[in-house]
Amino acid sequence: MNDTPSKMTFNVTAQRVDTHGSEARCKSASLTLDTDLAGRLDAFNPAELLMAALAGCMLKSIERVSPILKFELRGVEVRLHGVRQDAPPCMESIDYEILVDTDESDQRLERLHDNVRKFGTVYNTVAPGTRLRGELKRA
Repeated sequence: MNDTPSKMTFNVTAQRVDTHGSEARCKSASLTLDTDLAGRLDAFNPAELLMAALAGCMLKSIERVSPILKFELRGVEVRLHGVRQDAPPCMESIDYEILVDTDESDQRLERLHDNVRKFGTVYNTVAPGTRLRGELKRA
């Protein structure tokens, strides 16, 4: 009998549309990518996509652990600010603020934040190579 746990897998394809952009697809979803050298306002560029993935990870972590912790909330907003280093090109730092609309105690808010930091796939992928810091607080 195999005791190795199965691993989640993910598949995304991306294709150049033209000099102004590309498109990424997974499942039945598609997303326009800003791959234009001049930039474009109607799509996420790769650094913004990374930050959006991080925000999505934080939100999904909160959705996953809220029922387990019996944490009551009315809403959540994640705000991020990233700084790109030029040489070598990388995200030097990402600062975040997670605003939770809740009546829960400060101690419970800290426990929720601990769960976001410990169990987020994208969070734990980004954290070792980027100065990642932030806070979770009451909205």
